[in-house]
Amino acid sequence: MDDAALLDAVAEGNQDAMGAVFDRYSRIVYSIAMRVLREPSLAEDVMQEVLLQVWKRPQSFVAQRGNLAAWLSVVARNRAIDVLRKRSPLDPLGEMPLPDPRNMALETEQSWLIDKVRTVLETLPAEQQGPLELAYFQGLSHSEIAERTGSPLGTVKTRIRAGLTTIRKAMTA
Repeated sequence: MDDAALLDAVAEGNQDAMGAVFDRYSRIVYSIAMRVLREPSLAEDVMQEVLLQVWKRPQSFVAQRGNLAAWLSVVARNRAIDVLRKRSPLDPLGEMPLPDPRNMALETEQSWLIDKVRTVLETLPAEQQGPLELAYFQGLSHSEIAERTGSPLGTVKTRIRAGLTTIRKAMTA
């Protein structure tokens, strides 16, 4: 089933369709949240919130704006950044969680995805790479990036969009 049909079935309350959405997209949502938060329990919470939003309001996805994977990625990133901003900036080292050694398959898959994105990021021109890293890995808004880099806001947005397009093409290839 394609994404549009899945979301139509989810809107009708079909739990199997929601299970298919979960199977198809939970890994990427978790990976993005994990990359931003670097804490498995918080990344799992973000993944749950994002997919719960799909279950409760599947109509919040607008197909004309892009594909479901991209939309879920943006929602996951934004939720993770929200969590990051709410946290104390200086968590004591003793309270930092360690990865669960029993879930090595998930860790391996996440590492592979992160390595692939990192490899593509490294091939981007510096003017695209810098704003992308500031936005996605440091949680800065477009305005904050423009202020920090001294570039016009429109230029920052264009560079981020061009970089994301390149990454999307590489990830789907």
